[in-house]
Parts: sequence; structure tokens; C-alpha cells
Amino acid sequence: MFSFMPVTKTETAPAKPVVVALGLESVGKSCLLAALAESRTETSALAGSTLHCQSYLRDAVEWIDTPGIVTNSDARTVLETVAAVAAHDRLLLVLRAHHAVDELKQLLPLIANQRIVIALTHRDRVLASSSESHAITATWSQRLGVPVHLIDGRQPHVLELVDLRAAVDAARPISNARTDTLPSFPVRPTGRTRLLIEQALSVSLVSLLLLLGPAWLAVSQANRFANTLYDPLLSRLQAPLAWLNELPGAWATILAGDYGVVAMLPFLLLYALPTIVIFSALLAIYKNTGLIDHLSYGLHSWLKPFGLGGRDLVRVVMGFGCNVPAIVATRSCSSCSRGACVAAISFGSACSYQLPATLAVFAASGYAWLGLVYLVVLALSSLLYLRWTTPPSLRNGNNRLLLPPLGNLQRPKCGVIVREIRQSLGDFFGIALPIFIAICVFAGLCQWFSALTALTHLCAPLMTLFRLPPEAALAIVLGAVRKDGLAIGLLDADWHALKVPMDGPLQILTAVYLAGVLLPCLVTMLTVAREMRPSFAFKMIARQASFAALFSLLIAWGGHFFLLFFHT
Repeated sequence: MFSFMPVTKTETAPAKPVVVALGLESVGKSCLLAALAESRTETSALAGSTLHCQSYLRDAVEWIDTPGIVTNSDARTVLETVAAVAAHDRLLLVLRAHHAVDELKQLLPLIANQRIVIALTHRDRVLASSSESHAITATWSQRLGVPVHLIDGRQPHVLELVDLRAAVDAARPISNARTDTLPSFPVRPTGRTRLLIEQALSVSLVSLLLLLGPAWLAVSQANRFANTLYDPLLSRLQAPLAWLNELPGAWATILAGDYGVVAMLPFLLLYALPTIVIFSALLAIYKNTGLIDHLSYGLHSWLKPFGLGGRDLVRVVMGFGCNVPAIVATRSCSSCSRGACVAAISFGSACSYQLPATLAVFAASGYAWLGLVYLVVLALSSLLYLRWTTPPSLRNGNNRLLLPPLGNLQRPKCGVIVREIRQSLGDFFGIALPIFIAICVFAGLCQWFSALTALTHLCAPLMTLFRLPPEAALAIVLGAVRKDGLAIGLLDADWHALKVPMDGPLQILTAVYLAGVLLPCLVTMLTVAREMRPSFAFKMIARQASFAALFSLLIAWGGHFFLLFFHT
């Protein structure tokens, strides 16, 4: 039950009518408001995808979509919703018809003395004729004293929208708050096929395979496609690279050297970009169909001992596309578990820039099978990291981490998927590409001034601790700034072999793991500091570096002694 301090409202009337939509997560507020305003929603079927208040305008009426309420949660998005409700006195209360009584009871403390219109969505889940549904909504309206409308939130009829817009003008406070006198809608039984699917998704192992299997398949196929095009593209670049190498001063090194901007373009265009597009499309399908919420529910019992909930896993999986939007999406996580979710993304989500670089290194070394080993090691170390760093209260079995209500599975919408891909490409060219170029320029200048040689000598004792050659220091430094920097530091100019001498697969695995996990990339660091607070970011970075170093030592020395024991 909610208990919020009352907020004093201003006496000045708004310049135009403002209607605030209020409801739990996944009740269909965004789709309904977009239909009312004859606009297009920017959210998806993923629970908690509305992260801040969004405004829709139509006929001088402003419709405000608020983040969904999570029962008994103190998420940041809930606080923003409460502030929006307190600032206006005209509310569109959105409830799911088949859970309307329970949801109304939960939201009553937020809507005291507010002018209310109630929209009951998910009409397809109600087993009642039109006359029976009309009788139930009429009883609700009579006993509560407010307009009540049953509507299909995903595909509302135009007449339903007209009636609902007109009802907003008749909004008034609830006259009788007794929910025990309200009739419930009969719930349509779940079809046998859908029931079997939902039962299968509730099995943790099935959910894990469905969640990670397609993602791994997409990434591996994207890299196989990149491998077939790499040589033709590189051959076309030979003439421009030869011309650039004739430039005076440091320009030749910056543009065409081992770390030059032009020399690095094949990796950027063939490995990073396709992976981002494919993973964005895959994740958009999961989100838009609502499948990812069901998968998270199936894995919830496995995650609780590590301080995460099923809804947190959605954000961690998003991090495999890009850490930045995944960290922003943690706004809808509970504030007590948000820090753990951000730490899990920073430590264990190998983004679309890191993973292709990692696989490229393994392929060039002749140990492509290390890709699967790396993912297993990354997953296990991430779980240990969370187990040892999350507060005991999050891991307590009595502390039930709440999940959003599971909605119906639906067909993916092409428009939403295209929008997701377009957003990812915008982030790639607007954020990632400039930093990638900056890293290439930085590495080129360091090579020109022989700073890289000095750096490797300076870090040689540290590399010895991890049983790595001193030349591996460059990959560690570049990987800490930009995750695909580990490939810049380890691969030679033609990307077909390692330029750092490595003694077997164990050293390669240690170097790649340390470079990829030691620190979050620069963009992720800045995002964490902005979304959380700088002190949290510094503490998280220090903790991550410590545990990454510890796990790297275990891989290097534990694997070494294991191999010695195995051979003897």
C-alpha cells in the first residue's frame, strides 16, 4: 500500500486542460494515450519501458503519460509519477479489466480528491457479452460516482476514443472508495496453446536458452558474415592507406598506422555495426512481443540469491546491445536494487563493441572456441561479483523482489522494431563513432611519440602478475577506455594474427578478460555518474577493478596450476 506525503497544489489554473494517465506497469497507458492524441507511442510492450513523463497534444488538450507504478516499489520512476499526479487534478486512471478491483485498491491513496475518469483496458481478457460488460461498467460508475469505460487499449475503436475524450470533461472525485462493493469482470480462460507456452516459459532452463540462444546465434552469424567481407574491403583500402602513409609528420600514423582511423574502419564497419543492428532488432522483437518479461519471470528464482530480480535481468540483457541505454532503463528498477543492476551491466554485459572485438581476437589466435569459454567465465564471475557485493537484504529469501504483471504475448510491430534500430544507429554514429575515432587518434599519437613503448615497460611488472607479456598492457589501457580497444591492442594490422606474443589459450583468455572487465568504458562511466551520482560511479569503478583483477589472477594462475596437474 502506498503512503506518500501530500503535495500542495498551485492555485493558478493551467493554460490548457491537462490529463495525467495513472496506472500500474503494463496496463496499456502509452498505447491508449497515443490513440487518444492520434499520435505514435515511443514505448514498447516491455514492462517499465516508460521511464519519464511523456506529453501528447491534441485539440489543445495535453495528455501526460507517466511511468507505471510498481506495487510497493520506491523506484525513481514512481516518484516522478507521484509528482505529476500531485501537480494536476484531472486523472485518467487506467486499470486492467480482469484485475481492476485489486489495482484500484492499490492506487486509491494516490488519487484522493482528484477528478477521475477510469479506463478499463485488456477487454480481450474479459469473458462477458457486450450487455454484461456494459452492466458491470455502469455499476462501477454508479457506485464510484465517476465515468468508467471499458476499452481495448491496444486497438481501440474510434467511437470508444470519442466517448473517453468526452468523459474527461465529466471527471469528478470518487464519491465512494469502498472497493469491496464493486463487481469483478469474468476472466476469459487462457487458450491451451498459450497456456502451454506460458508454462514452458516459466521453466528457468527454457527461459535461459530462449533468452541467450538467439542472441549468441545472431552475434556469431554477424561475425561470420564480417569474416567473409573483411579481405575484399581491406584490399580496397590498400591504395588509400598507401597514399595516407606518405603524409608528413604524425598524420600518417594517426590515419594509416597500426591504430589509424582509416586502418581501423574495417573492424568498425564489419564487426561492430552489424552486431549492433542485429542485436537491436532481436531485443526489439523480444520487448515488443512481451516475451522478455515472461523469460525474466522464469529466471527470477535463479537470480534472487545474487541480489537481482527478473525485471533487472531485462536491463542486463539490454546491456549486451549497449551499456548506456541499459543503464538509463534501470530508472524503473527499485532504488534498493538499482545499484546492483547497474553494477551487473557494467561488469557482465559485453556490449556490441566488446563482444565482436573479443571474438575477433580469439579467431585470429586460432582458438575460436574460446568465445564460448569466455562467455561462461564472464557469466560465472559476474554472479560471484554480485553475490559478494550486493547487500544481504537483496539476497534474503524473505525479501520478495516484485515483478511486473505479465501481459499477453503479441505479434511484433515492424514500426517499433525499425525505431529501435534507428535509435541504436543514432547512438552509434552520435556517441560511439566519435569516441572510437578519438581512441584511434590517441593511440596513433602515442605510437608516434613512442609513448606506447614506454607504457608497456612501465606496466611490465603488473602484467607479470597476470602471467601476461608486457606488450599486453596496451590492450588493457585501450580496453578500459573503449571496449573494442582490446582488439586494437592485440591484433596486427591485417587483423589475421596477434601482434602480442601469447603462450597458449590461457594467456589469451586472461588478457581479453582483464581488458574487457577491468573498467567500464568511458561512455558507461559518464552515464553511471549522471544517472546515479559521481560518488557511486567512483566506488563502483574501484570495486569492479578490484574484482576483475582478482578473477583475472584466478584465471591465469588457477588455470596454470590446473593444467600442470592435468599433465602430470
